[in-house]
Amino acid sequence: MASWLGGLGSGLGQSLGQVGDSLSSLTGQISSFTKDILLEGAEEVGDAATELHVSNSRLREIESINAAQKFENERLKKVCSDLEEKHEAAELQIKQLSIEYRNQLQQKEVEISHLKARQNALQEQLQKVQTAAQSAQIGAAVVPPAATSASYVPVVRRSSGFEGDDMDFGDVIWSQQEINRLSNEVSRLESEVDHWKQIALSSKVQGTNDAEQSEICKLQNIVKELKQNLSQEIDEHQHELSVLQDAHRQKLAEISRRHREELSEYEERIEELENQLQQDGVSTDATDDSKISEQKKKPWNAEGGKEELQVVKDLEDEIRKLNHKLSSAKEENKILMKEQELAKAEKIQIMQEYESLKSDFRMLQSSVAEQDGLLKEQEKKLQSKTALSEDVIRLQQALLEAENEIARLSSLNQEGLKKELTVGQSKNESIPTYTVDQNLELNQLREELERKEHELNESIAERETLISELEELDKQNQEATQHMITLKEQLSKQHTETDSIIKQLKFDIDFERKKVSELETEKMETFKELDNQKEKLSQCSYALNDLHISKQQLQDSIKDLQDQLRKSQDCNLHNKKEIGELQEKLKEREEELSACLSKLMENKNQESKYPCQDVIITEKEAEIAKLQNDILENKQLNEDLEKSLSDLRTENGKLTAAIEELKQELNDAISEKEKVYLEKDTVVEALKMEKRQLESELNQTEKRLLEEAQKYKQTIEELSNARSMDTTALQLEHERLVKLNQEKDFKIGELQRTIEQMETDYQETKEMLTTSLGGQQQLTELIKEKEASLEKFKSQALQVKQELEEHMKISKKQDALKQNLEEKDRSLAVMKEENNHLKEEIERLKDQQSRSAHVVEPKTLDIIVELESEVTQLKVIKNNLEEEIEVYKKTIEDQNQTTVQLQRSLQEQRKEIDESKFQCEQMNVTHERLSLEKDEEIKNLQKTIEQIKTQLHKERQIIQTDSPDLFQETKVQTLNGENGNEKHDLSKAEIERLVKGIKEREMEIKLLNEKNVSLSQQIDQLSKDEVGKLTRIIQEKDLEIQALNARVSSASYRQDVLCLQQQLQAYVIEREQVLAVLSEKTRENSQLKTDYRNIMDMVAAKEAALVRLQEENQKLSNRAENSSQDMSRETIQNLSRIIREKDIEIDALSQKCQTLLTVLQTSSTGTDNGSGGVNSNQFEELLQERDKLKQQVKKMEEWKQQVITTVQNMQHESAHLQEELHKLQAQISVESDSNSKLQVDYNGLIQSYEQNEIKLKSFSQELAQVQHSIGQLHNTKDLLLSKLDLVTPSVAMASTGSQLPGIQYSAPEVLSDESKLVQKEVEQLKKKLQEKDLTIRTLQENNQRLSDSVATASEIERKSQEGTESELRQIKEKHDVLQKSLREKDILIKSKSDQLLSVSENLSNKENENEVLKQAVTNLKERNLILEMDIRKLKEENEEIVAKCREKETEFRALQETNMQFSMMLKEKEFESHSMKEKALAFEKLLKEKEQGKTGELNQLLNEVKSMQEKAVTFQQERDQVMVALKQKQMESSALQSEIQHLREKEQRLNQELERLRNHLLEMEDSYTREALAAEDREVKLRKKVLVLEEKLLSSSTAVENASHQASLQVESLQEQLNLVSKQRDETVLQLTISQDQVKQYALSLANLQMVLEQMQQEEKAMYSAELEKHQKQTAEWKKKAENLEEKVVSLQERLEEANAALDAASRLTEQLDIKEEQIEELKKEGELRREMLEDVQNKLMNLMNSTEGKVDKLLMRNLFVGHFHTPKNKRPEVLRLMGSILGIKKEELDQLLSEEQRGVTRWVTGWLGGGAGSKSVPNTPLRPTHQNIFNSSFSELFVKFLETESCPSLPPPKLSVHDMKPLGAAGTGQTTSTPSNSQMQDSAVSGMSRRPDTNSFLAPRSAAVPLITPAGGSGHLLMKPISDALPTFTPLPVSPDASAGAVLKDLLKQ
Repeated sequence: MASWLGGLGSGLGQSLGQVGDSLSSLTGQISSFTKDILLEGAEEVGDAATELHVSNSRLREIESINAAQKFENERLKKVCSDLEEKHEAAELQIKQLSIEYRNQLQQKEVEISHLKARQNALQEQLQKVQTAAQSAQIGAAVVPPAATSASYVPVVRRSSGFEGDDMDFGDVIWSQQEINRLSNEVSRLESEVDHWKQIALSSKVQGTNDAEQSEICKLQNIVKELKQNLSQEIDEHQHELSVLQDAHRQKLAEISRRHREELSEYEERIEELENQLQQDGVSTDATDDSKISEQKKKPWNAEGGKEELQVVKDLEDEIRKLNHKLSSAKEENKILMKEQELAKAEKIQIMQEYESLKSDFRMLQSSVAEQDGLLKEQEKKLQSKTALSEDVIRLQQALLEAENEIARLSSLNQEGLKKELTVGQSKNESIPTYTVDQNLELNQLREELERKEHELNESIAERETLISELEELDKQNQEATQHMITLKEQLSKQHTETDSIIKQLKFDIDFERKKVSELETEKMETFKELDNQKEKLSQCSYALNDLHISKQQLQDSIKDLQDQLRKSQDCNLHNKKEIGELQEKLKEREEELSACLSKLMENKNQESKYPCQDVIITEKEAEIAKLQNDILENKQLNEDLEKSLSDLRTENGKLTAAIEELKQELNDAISEKEKVYLEKDTVVEALKMEKRQLESELNQTEKRLLEEAQKYKQTIEELSNARSMDTTALQLEHERLVKLNQEKDFKIGELQRTIEQMETDYQETKEMLTTSLGGQQQLTELIKEKEASLEKFKSQALQVKQELEEHMKISKKQDALKQNLEEKDRSLAVMKEENNHLKEEIERLKDQQSRSAHVVEPKTLDIIVELESEVTQLKVIKNNLEEEIEVYKKTIEDQNQTTVQLQRSLQEQRKEIDESKFQCEQMNVTHERLSLEKDEEIKNLQKTIEQIKTQLHKERQIIQTDSPDLFQETKVQTLNGENGNEKHDLSKAEIERLVKGIKEREMEIKLLNEKNVSLSQQIDQLSKDEVGKLTRIIQEKDLEIQALNARVSSASYRQDVLCLQQQLQAYVIEREQVLAVLSEKTRENSQLKTDYRNIMDMVAAKEAALVRLQEENQKLSNRAENSSQDMSRETIQNLSRIIREKDIEIDALSQKCQTLLTVLQTSSTGTDNGSGGVNSNQFEELLQERDKLKQQVKKMEEWKQQVITTVQNMQHESAHLQEELHKLQAQISVESDSNSKLQVDYNGLIQSYEQNEIKLKSFSQELAQVQHSIGQLHNTKDLLLSKLDLVTPSVAMASTGSQLPGIQYSAPEVLSDESKLVQKEVEQLKKKLQEKDLTIRTLQENNQRLSDSVATASEIERKSQEGTESELRQIKEKHDVLQKSLREKDILIKSKSDQLLSVSENLSNKENENEVLKQAVTNLKERNLILEMDIRKLKEENEEIVAKCREKETEFRALQETNMQFSMMLKEKEFESHSMKEKALAFEKLLKEKEQGKTGELNQLLNEVKSMQEKAVTFQQERDQVMVALKQKQMESSALQSEIQHLREKEQRLNQELERLRNHLLEMEDSYTREALAAEDREVKLRKKVLVLEEKLLSSSTAVENASHQASLQVESLQEQLNLVSKQRDETVLQLTISQDQVKQYALSLANLQMVLEQMQQEEKAMYSAELEKHQKQTAEWKKKAENLEEKVVSLQERLEEANAALDAASRLTEQLDIKEEQIEELKKEGELRREMLEDVQNKLMNLMNSTEGKVDKLLMRNLFVGHFHTPKNKRPEVLRLMGSILGIKKEELDQLLSEEQRGVTRWVTGWLGGGAGSKSVPNTPLRPTHQNIFNSSFSELFVKFLETESCPSLPPPKLSVHDMKPLGAAGTGQTTSTPSNSQMQDSAVSGMSRRPDTNSFLAPRSAAVPLITPAGGSGHLLMKPISDALPTFTPLPVSPDASAGAVLKDLLKQ
């Protein structure tokens, strides 16, 4: 039984082992299988992941591209906005400019029309007058001789002398006011028109035809084209601007760079010179200065750039200002040209008024003379002040330079002395240290003293040489003053000549005034006639203006039609462009579609691998269908667009036909343009066109609204479609693009509106501009001719200006160069002197080095090095300066050559001018010789011809007198310039003279040029016509002479004439004598001026001396302070340093002493074991030292005696010097007194000179006035001659000007760039404005000429009428002539007596002036006294400063004493140190003596040493005291020497001044004596002249009696002639009556014409008023319509806004609703999923509970099982019992089992393997109907299927959080937070893939079969373990049946 049980147990054990092995192998196979499956899954996963990554990367790329496009869009928007702003600004500017130009053009056109009207009227009147004159001349039998004078009668336009003038001026003002009023009305009407236009544009009627819609399209196209054009133009302009700016910057940079370089060069030179000056005059240490100069250079260079930039900016500003000035000068020139003509007319009036003023002038002469005296005195005072200040400054500069040189020398000497003293001190201090070499040092000091004395002597000699140089400079100054005096004498001679000329001119003026008075009477009559004619002219001009305005309106209407044609052509072009753009857009859309399709295909390929392919494919197909529908719709739209294009083309054809029709209509309108009524029709048509435009614009607005509404609808539909489509990334992008498209469309719409507005504005401006282009072309030819002539004149003027500028530049350069040269010369001299000094010092230093090389301190070496470096620097500077001087010399030579060349050129120009003058004169002589010959015969009978002859003679005299004066002045100036080049001191004055000379020459050139022009004009005028006229006049004169010779007996009259001529000659001689007296007086004046100049120099010298004293005082005070401070600081520092050193030495010695004492003590205590040889050596050394000390004491005593002797010598010298000082002070006081006396005399002379100068100026002013009046007379003559010639050409000009130009009616070409046109038009307008200005001027000139010619013609007519009367008058005049001749003789006698009286008055005035001069001398004396008082005050101040200096010196001495005390202390310290040393030695000796036992001798030696030391101390103290005394004496002697030198220099200066003043006084006395003698001679001569005049008076009275007798005879003959004349008078009376009848007829015809004109005007007014009313009514209607339309528009806009708002709200709500619905659906699905999952979980939990109740831990069972078999067979039942107890089996049952061991294992194993149906160990898994029975399949298959069944997940219930709700605009993100169920996953696989690309589709869900909670049991197999909470859970995703098991197992393996 046991064996059987044992066998059974073993068998059981084997079978169990086999089962365990099979189980382990099974688990191994399962694990390997799962691994394989997982690997396959992983491979598959890898492929899909790569594809996902690719798609993700593509999506990212697309997004980045999208972002970039967005950024670009934003940038383009910004650019667009910027461009729009620029465009608006440009348009505003263009508008403003165009408005200004329009206003100006309108004004100019109005003015032109007025002037044309006036011109026509004048021409008509002229023709009438000429016809009348011709008829009158035919009627007259004899040509009157008075007709010749008519040519010389000028027409006064605007005079204030007569009654008629006021009327003329009033007319002018009235006409101007009328013009202004009319222009204001025109502007007001235009503004109204613009206003109504704007209203009409803003409000237009709604609801128009489809044709108007096509027009809107055209307009939009035009707008786009305009936009493009504008942008192109703006770009071009900006490019041009940038190019110009770059060029400008480059130029600026170059200029600034050059300027900087030049500046830097100049700055370096200036710095070098400044450094030199500082090294010379101020500093002693040159190295410090060089450092300072280097430091200065740095900031200079830094600041240079900034300064240069500022300079460049300033230059630019100046250039702008100069340009501005140039333009203003040109305008002023034009104005002056106008004023010149007016001035010529006014000159005649002035001549008329001159006579009346002359009579008043004679009355007022006496009172004026007194006032002149007072004024002259005041002016003299002022001039004296100015002159004094200038002279004083000049002299002060010279004195300052001299003083600087003296100060420099003195400072150098003082520096030398100081250096010597310092060297001496240093050597004295080094005596105690170097005791051995004291004798040698003393010898060296003596030698140095001797050398220094020698150097002092040399410096004194140098000073003397400098003083001699100063004397030479003074002499040169005196020579210069003498040269000035000679020049002044020459000027006085010129003044005398000018005075004589003035007298002659005055005489001529008297004659001319008489002529002018006669001409006045004739002018009075002409003015009255002119006034009447002007009234008629003004009436005619108004009628003409109205006609011109009507013409302009016609032209405007034509231009409007032309503009419309252009617009239609532009529209065609624009349509074509738009079609092209649309085609391009279509292509883009197609490309986008193709791209979308390709993407879809890719998506399909990707999704084909996954399970839900069919669903996705269906969705894709739906999308494709939709896209195809879109494409079809796009194609339809394309077709529609093509249709619209074809419609547009047809409309284009219609438009072209319409354009042709319009052209025909235009031609018809042009043919009938002269009729006024057609104008109104065209205006009405224009208004209709505007109305149509307004209506079309309204339609456009309506269309826009409709289009916008359609767009909104389309967008809503598209959005709804997009929503209905699945929420893929592509569709979201599509939505976003749609929105962007809408925004772009809106923006485009807005831009189109703005551009349309701009277009309308632009068209308006264009229309306005085109209106003003009409009547401009006629005037361009005339203007071009005028411009050509102007350019010639401008070129001449420019040449003259350039020459002037060149001269000015050259003169400025010369000034600068000369000043530089002077400065360089001065600096050179200073540098040379310094160089010499430095060389001497270097030599001295070298000597010192050679003698005492071992004693030299490091300081001296440094000084030598510094000096050598300074010398090298100075040499370099000297070389540079010499080179610069050579360069300057060359430049001066070049400039001199240029000046010579310029002078030559000037002379050549003068020669040419003289030749031209001579030619002109010859021409005049040849033309007028014949007339003059005839005039000489008529002169005896007619005054008029006499006057003409005298005029011609005077003109010749003026021409002759002008040129020699000018040449004399230039010669004098050239002489001055040559003399000035020789002397450096007078360089500035000479340069000023040269400049003045050049300016005067330029003035001469200008005058001569003007004369040339006038003469050339005269020559031109004296053409063939004039020659013919002159011949006619000569013939007439011949006839007159024959007639008069027949009537009058010539013999008696000629005798009278001869008598009168003789008297005239006598008077001329008298006048010349009086002029000679005046010239003598002027000479006296010139002499007084020279004296005045000399006295001024004296005063200036005095003032300079004062300034010098003040400066010396300041310098002394500054020096005293500086020297005292510096010395005290240095000495204190040195002393403190020395004391420290001595203290250190003393400390060291004391330490030594202590050590010795310790040694002594030790030696005394210790044993006496020392070497005796050593002690004896030390003792010998001590003895030797004592001997040396004795020798030194002896030397010190000798030196002390020498010092005492030198101090005594110094005291004697100082006493002598003080005596000399006192003497010099006494001499100075005497010289100052003499100087004050001289100054008083000098001041007196100054005042006399001033008075004379004032007189000279007054004479020169009178001369200028006389010359001016002569020039005016000459101009009037030229005018009168020219006006006769101008009558015929002016008429011709007027006729050509009056012709109106035909308007060109050529259709304008269509230009691509309209903005360029605008600019061109603006430029044309500017040009046309200028042309209009010129035309206005020409018309005004023509008007003036016409008015002049009318006046002359009327005068000729009047003369023809008065011819008969003049013949009667001639007979009377002949009778009166003789009586007048008698009266004239009486008047002449009176005038001569008046002249005599005036001469006597002048003499008395001169005497008064002499008295005034005397008073001035007294005033100057007083002034001199005041100056002396000032000098005394200054002296007192000087003394105070000296006292301060002394105080400072005392302080300085006190400091020196303290210094000495310090040195004494030092020496004491040194002595102490010596004594300590000696004590040390003594201690050493004591030690030795202790060793040797010689204490007694040592004590004696110590005593001797002590006594010697005491003596040495006493000697040192004495030496120190003597040194202090010596130093004080040296200081005093140096101070005294400097004072003596100053006094000597002052003595020399005062002596020189005394000598000069003495010479001056002598010269003054000589001149006074000469003047007195001359005055006496003059008095004698005048008395003689008075006697001669009395005799002549007697003779003239007898001659008068004879003449009266002859006159009585002539009266009888004249009575006979009267009878004949009476007959002629009767005949002329008859002719008069006839002519008066004719005049009446003319008056009637004029009146009729006026009536007709008035009627015409009234009719036109009535017409205009009717038209106005119509227009007003129409405008009122339009206004009402416009208001209604505006209201409608406002209401529509409000509705639109509301609708838009509602649409927006609706769209938002719909979007939100859709989103919410989607969310609700998703949530519902999730809810259902969660419920299902809950149910599953509950079921599984129940199953798990059921299954786990009977289960045991696998591991435990295995261990028990294994343990059972391992135990021995005896104990196995115990193990089985243990297992049973663990499994919960009862004991009874266990015992039964154990007893039944032998039965078998079949049931147990089958139960284990799950074979039995009722076994509890196997879990009951739910089987699907499709599956086969489990027993037929393998274990692995069963296990996999089990996993598959459990893989269907059950999720927890859904979480509905606020965060999970997605907002509206989350584009491209469609993920849901809640996970969908399997069914939902299958439905929306594609969407999941597209929306959530990052999630892995292969992540397995948590198994629902496995329990969520771990049981309490121990370990088991991994597959059997439940999933813990710690393990990760995954969201469920769709899994294919093949891959699901692998994924789960892979996850488990990972865990």
